[in-house]
Order: sequence, then C-alpha cells, then structure tokens
Amino acid sequence: MDLEQRIQLAETRIFKAVFPNTTNHYDTLFGGTAMALMDEVAFITATRFSRKTMVTVSSDKIDFNMPIPSGTIIELVGKILHIGNTSLKVLVEIYVEEMYAFGRQKAITGSFTFVAIDEHKQPVKVVD
Repeated sequence: MDLEQRIQLAETRIFKAVFPNTTNHYDTLFGGTAMALMDEVAFITATRFSRKTMVTVSSDKIDFNMPIPSGTIIELVGKILHIGNTSLKVLVEIYVEEMYAFGRQKAITGSFTFVAIDEHKQPVKVVD
C-alpha cells in the first residue's frame, strides 16, 4: 500500500449527539469537551495511519467558529495533514447539523501533532 492510500484509509469520522450533560450554562457544547473529542479523533486517525503507539505532543491551533447547541448532531473528521520522521499532524474538523433539518456547518477546526514511540517511550519512525 502506498502513502496516499494509507492517508486516505486513516481518515476517521465519528458522529455524536450533543446532550445537555456536555453543555455549559449557555446550552452549548463545552470547549474542553470539544477539544477532548477532537484529540480522541486525532489519536485514532494517527494510529490508523501509523499502526504504532502515538502520543499527543501539541494542539497547534483550535478555532471555535460557532457555538454548538444542545440537541444537535456533530461529526468529527480527522485527516492526516503532514508526515514527518517521527511525528505527524492531524487536522480535525467538527461539523454541526440540526437533528430535524438538512444542512450542516463547520463549527470548529484544529490540528494536533503526534509522535510515534517505542516500548521505552522513545521516538520511532512513523513510516517504516
């Protein structure tokens, strides 16, 4: 399998319903909850690409473009952005859609950097 195929196969999509237990006093998704979900999707994407032990080393930039209200559906999409020697960068986008209406909007975008490590927690090559 070539690199482009691995990148395509690593794309990860997860859907979640936004319930009141994940929202703040404005009845919108907690920013920290969104970031945790994004890190999880980024981790899954990085692991599916590398098939190695991956650890988050940074969240480079997260843009909250619109609030995500309770009672909506979100889709988190993780894609490989860049592949380094021992690290890789994953883009995660969160899209929001109403439960009972068509259409969706991009609400949050962020990127996360991961490093592949061995059993001694030392960096190893992402791609052999």
